[in-house]
Amino acid sequence: MKFPRLLARFARSTAFVLGAACALANASAQDIVLGQVGPFTGIPVPDAPEIRQGIQAYLQQVNAAGGVRGHKLSVFDVDDKYTAEGFVAAYGTAMQRKPIALLSPVGSAAQTAMLQQKLLDKSDVVIVNAVPGAESLRNPGHPRLFHIRAGDKQQIEKIVRHARTLGTSRMVVLYQDLPIGTSGWTVAEQAAKEAGGLELPGVKSGMDAPALAKSAAQVGKLEPQAVLVVGAPRFMADGVAALRKAGVSQSLFVLSYVPAGLLVKLAGVEGARGVGIAQTYPNPNGITLQLQRDFQAAMKAAHPEVTSYTAFQLEGYLSARTVAEALKRSKEREITPESLERALHSAGEIDFGGFRVDFSKGNVGSRWVDIAVVGQDGKLHY
Repeated sequence: MKFPRLLARFARSTAFVLGAACALANASAQDIVLGQVGPFTGIPVPDAPEIRQGIQAYLQQVNAAGGVRGHKLSVFDVDDKYTAEGFVAAYGTAMQRKPIALLSPVGSAAQTAMLQQKLLDKSDVVIVNAVPGAESLRNPGHPRLFHIRAGDKQQIEKIVRHARTLGTSRMVVLYQDLPIGTSGWTVAEQAAKEAGGLELPGVKSGMDAPALAKSAAQVGKLEPQAVLVVGAPRFMADGVAALRKAGVSQSLFVLSYVPAGLLVKLAGVEGARGVGIAQTYPNPNGITLQLQRDFQAAMKAAHPEVTSYTAFQLEGYLSARTVAEALKRSKEREITPESLERALHSAGEIDFGGFRVDFSKGNVGSRWVDIAVVGQDGKLHY
């Protein structure tokens, strides 16, 4: 009579052990979840969708190579419709999925709301690579808000120094009445003082067409040798078109968020020709750097229909790859937002093959800036 009972007890014990082993195996195989909260609708430029393509391309590439420490990486996205309140709501939705990181949110108004409402203090997540790089979002910023791209400060300083090198002594700043614009104007003023010999009046404008037309005419009356336009991507693109329409034929500069194709669409090839666009990443269509070749191979595998690549696609690729590389270097067993935060700081310099990121001294990983110019063919020339 005892033998059947012993056999039953052994079966239950075996089942328990096997169940625990299966649960452990499933836990170890659990995906590392990433999220993207961004303006997939409501914004007239393709920033967020292109960033998503880059993220997807890297995840497919790394997962095909075995993932990170035995884990596959997955990503989901939530549309914030390019409003501050939309971002706050989308952020709450995203937190229900328990991502370890949100990649490349877009919009100064959205991120200002995130900081003002202390969302990063109320939830367990890390932000990797915020867009834009407005100084107001970086200083003081937040311990869990990491920036891969060089900020607006570095871009504006590069443009001002470049203009001064070309002999410009009078440069006007047309800036939007938003944090990205007003903080950009402040940075430009300081950069002009440091450069010396550069007069830099500013003209503030709203986003609507009548306001831009009025401001563009005001810029023209100031007789600038060059103009820097600072604001949201569509504001800068519309600003270039308004300036050309107002007869401002001098050199124009914008920040990295403006696609050359959008300038051509709004200002025409002739109006876009010669516009300098700050770049915070290497040429996504170049072939000299290992990063460029890795990125293009990933894009061809994930998005074979895409034949020409954008800086935002490369930005998404690097956002995801930065998370993966930091986790690969981490010595902690658990993969959590806290361990990711520590891993980013302790990883040291990460060389992606011609582009380096280093968070060991703070939350800004790169200060790399170049200036590309829209050519007669309507494309960027580096």
